[in-house]
Amino acid sequence: MRTVALRFQRTLARPADVAGTGFISGRPIRVRFHPATENAGVVFVRADRPGVPRTPALASFVSDTRRRTTLGSATDGVTLVEHVLAALAGLRIDNCVVELDGPEPPGLDGSAGEFVRAIRSAGILTQSANKPVWSVRQPVVVARDGASVALHPAADATLRITYALDYGATSPIPRQSATARIAPESFDAELAHCRTFLLESEADSLRSQGIGRTVDFADLLVFGERGPIGNTLRRADEPARHKILDLVGDLALTGLDLAGHVVAYRSGHGLNADLARRIIAREAHATAPAVLAFPARRRAA
Repeated sequence: MRTVALRFQRTLARPADVAGTGFISGRPIRVRFHPATENAGVVFVRADRPGVPRTPALASFVSDTRRRTTLGSATDGVTLVEHVLAALAGLRIDNCVVELDGPEPPGLDGSAGEFVRAIRSAGILTQSANKPVWSVRQPVVVARDGASVALHPAADATLRITYALDYGATSPIPRQSATARIAPESFDAELAHCRTFLLESEADSLRSQGIGRTVDFADLLVFGERGPIGNTLRRADEPARHKILDLVGDLALTGLDLAGHVVAYRSGHGLNADLARRIIAREAHATAPAVLAFPARRRAA
C-alpha cells in the first residue's frame, strides 16, 4: 500500500433523519446521522437495544453477507448496511454516528438517494485532521465460483469502479456493465438513485421466509420474464450501477479512502467483504506515511 494524497476529514454539520419501513423486519424505522469527532470513523448504534450497543463499520465486524451485509450479532447488530455506507462514502463522510431504532436502516426505494439528500441537507463539515488516500502497489484479487473482484493500482488519487453483471443468456436481466468515478460531486447523479433488484423467483422465495412482505413491486426492481414488474428502469444499466453502489458501501468497511480501479465480475457482498479484508491486511503491513502539515481549518459546506 502507498499514500497517493492527503485530504481533510469530513463529518456532518448537524444531525439528519430519515424514516421509513425496514425491508427485512417490516418495522417502521428511523435512522439519524450524527456528526462525529475526528478519527472516529463510522459507527452504528442500536438505540432500541439495552445498553445502546455500538458496532463499528469495519470488515472485522461483518457477520453475514447473504443477499446483504450484516454487522455484529443477531440481537444487537445491524443488517442491510451497504446503502447507508455507500451514501456516507460517496459523499466522503469519514466520521459519523449512525443511530437506529431497529435492526436495519429503512429500505425506502432500495437505493441510497434519500440518505444522500438528508446528509446534503444537513451540510458537510471539513475537519482539521488529515485523511490519507491509499492505493495498492499490486492488484489485490479475490475470486470464487466464477465471480471475481479486484482493486488495481491507482493512476491518480481517484477511485473508479467497473462492474460486469451477467445472470446468463436466458435471464430477464440483460448482461450489462457500467463504470463510475466515485466522487461527491457526481455521486448523486451517477449512483445514489440506482435501486436494489432481484428476480421474481427470488422475491417469492424471500416472501415465503417472511422477508419483504411490506414491499410491493413499485418499491424496488423485481424482474419477471418480460422485465421489471410494475416498475421502470431509471437507467438502462441501473442493475450494474446498483452493484457499484453496493461495492462503494462494502469497501467503506476498510475504513480507508481508496484510489485505484475496482473491476468486478458477478461479485456480491461476500466477495466484496473478502476484498475489504485483503486490503486492510495490506494496509496493516504498509509503512506508515509521513504526515504532511496542512493548515487547520473548519468550515461547513
